[in-house]
Amino acid sequence: MARVITWTMPRTGAPEWQLTVVGPESPAAAIPPDIADADLVAACLSGRPGAFDLVVERHQRAVYQLCYRFVGNHEDASDLTQDVFLRAYRGLRNFRGHSSLGTWLYRIGVNVCLNRVSVKAPRTEPIDDRQHVDARRERADDGILRSERAARVRAAIAQLPRKQRAALILRMYHDMAHQEIAATLGSSVGAVKANVFHALQNLKKILGNQGI
Repeated sequence: MARVITWTMPRTGAPEWQLTVVGPESPAAAIPPDIADADLVAACLSGRPGAFDLVVERHQRAVYQLCYRFVGNHEDASDLTQDVFLRAYRGLRNFRGHSSLGTWLYRIGVNVCLNRVSVKAPRTEPIDDRQHVDARRERADDGILRSERAARVRAAIAQLPRKQRAALILRMYHDMAHQEIAATLGSSVGAVKANVFHALQNLKKILGNQGI
């Protein structure tokens, strides 16, 4: 029988989104919140209620932030995040544990974003880049300048080749080591370093004389 899993996006006021799955209901059993990822995956595959909800709870913020860096607005990032977890739910049996669950989800996220984001500048909501800044202590004109700068940089990143874009986003915005990026993208460390280097060079060319 069908059952509906509902998650709330990790930001104030964000709409909930739902995933409807088909399968037998399993007897309720408490899942310890500190369960290891490997055991959590096994619990998901055995149909234990709440198991995949815990997967989402652990990783939805990181996946959402990844998607946001690709598209630059909350609505599209929310849609992409939902798509990532839907694909993860359907493909969980393909998870072999060779990498962490988070890395596996990132890999799905990068592929989803690259497949759906065009090379044109994305719709942006620059205010998100200031979510950790105390607006009461920031002059209005400085805030506008920061927002405009962030929007132009995101628009320029969206024009980079796919591999360069992915490597740069993971390196710049998620502070991932080259080895982590290589594992996420299924690439070599050398290729990741080269993509980041060329991405930065191309980014400078694209931004040109915009003063960033």
